[in-house]
Amino acid sequence: MKTGTVKKTEAEWKRDLTPTQYHVLREKGTERPFTGEYWDNHEPGIYVDVVSGQPLFASTDKYDSRSGWPSFTKPIEPDAVTEKVDRTLFMKRVEVRSSGADSHLGHVFDDGPVEAGGLRYCMNSAAMRFIPLSELEEQGYGKYRALFGASDTSTASDKENAS
Repeated sequence: MKTGTVKKTEAEWKRDLTPTQYHVLREKGTERPFTGEYWDNHEPGIYVDVVSGQPLFASTDKYDSRSGWPSFTKPIEPDAVTEKVDRTLFMKRVEVRSSGADSHLGHVFDDGPVEAGGLRYCMNSAAMRFIPLSELEEQGYGKYRALFGASDTSTASDKENAS
């Protein structure tokens, strides 16, 4: 697990990121709805910053906002993200950035589920990497297992293969 502040030159960013990742993370771009890798992912696990590895969101806080982007009710930890006023597109929005890499992730809106606090963190898949629940320990994110309650993460096919 790599985490922490990431400082690179623009040439290094261009070298290390895909064109879509560069557009989203460095140019404050947005993926087209329903095209990102995680908009319809329902697997348990966590989402980490694609650059720094910093944990950002948990699937336990993910919901279908019908927007076409991965949407969450809150970050995995309060300091996982920073927020900045964004006045592009002739409107006032709140940009969400990773606190470790200072990369653009998406925006937060106040139209989320009321029972979960009313926020919708609308993220770009290109800004994140998904860590399945079954791989949390091996990838260095074992402390987040507690978010999921159950201690058994094996799938039905894992159990069948063990028989």
